[in-house]
Amino acid sequence: MQIKIKTPAKINLTLEVLNKRSDGFHNIQSIMQMIDLYDYLTIDVEESETNKIILSGTSDEIPYDEKNLVYKAAKLYLDNTGIENKQIKIFIEKNIPISAGLAGGSTNAAGTLYGLNKLFNKLSKEELHNLCSQLGSDLNVCLEGGCLLATGRGEKIEKLPFRENQVSLIKPLNLGISAKEAYTKFSQLEKKPDLDMTFKMIDSIKIGTDVRQFLHNDLEVAVFDDYEELQKIKSIIPNSIMSGSGSTYFAINTQIPQLEGYWVKNDLKFIQSGVEEYELLLK
Repeated sequence: MQIKIKTPAKINLTLEVLNKRSDGFHNIQSIMQMIDLYDYLTIDVEESETNKIILSGTSDEIPYDEKNLVYKAAKLYLDNTGIENKQIKIFIEKNIPISAGLAGGSTNAAGTLYGLNKLFNKLSKEELHNLCSQLGSDLNVCLEGGCLLATGRGEKIEKLPFRENQVSLIKPLNLGISAKEAYTKFSQLEKKPDLDMTFKMIDSIKIGTDVRQFLHNDLEVAVFDDYEELQKIKSIIPNSIMSGSGSTYFAINTQIPQLEGYWVKNDLKFIQSGVEEYELLLK
């Protein structure tokens, strides 16, 4: 059996950090929006004497072993469904930059759970969401798709009305920022932002007014002064905002010029879908 899944990137229209939790994560409120920049997963399932998970792909920046969220997702699915004696090969075609604040790893993992469930049909959507919440903070958003309010550590989601917009992305080629770094620097800020932009934006989305005035990211405030590359982006595209823990910035309904040392992607758009089937090939 073989299936191909497309897994979209997400951007954070808002990201506000509320407090640190006892488990080490932070409670947040964030409006996340899926966009039409995709990785593709090709999942092959064959009979085997034991369960095996084999990863490969196009990127030399990610591990193809048990450290990869895709591996963890496949193992979690097998463990929770009791499926045995299967060899699962997953080929990851990476188009979403790594360590970019675009949920590349999370969307791949959500796509793995979704794809395996398409093949085996063992779990309900609710059960898939439960597995997503065990693996990470953005997986539930990537599984559900569209525009969502994410709370808790990001795993609690609520659908918001969908509004069409164009979006452009820019990322320094040689700069990735981990979530750990961004949240650590945020916790060290003496004066933390308290703007409540998330709920102002929800009102804007519901009414249908321009959301750009409410774009905000607490983590951008935390890391911005440390990186000249980010300062350069902001100086050239003042209305841009960082996504997630960075280092990608996005601008809505604005074309971003090509800059040396930066990856730029124009003419993307907001989408209503999350991870979804691209091609089903049953052998």
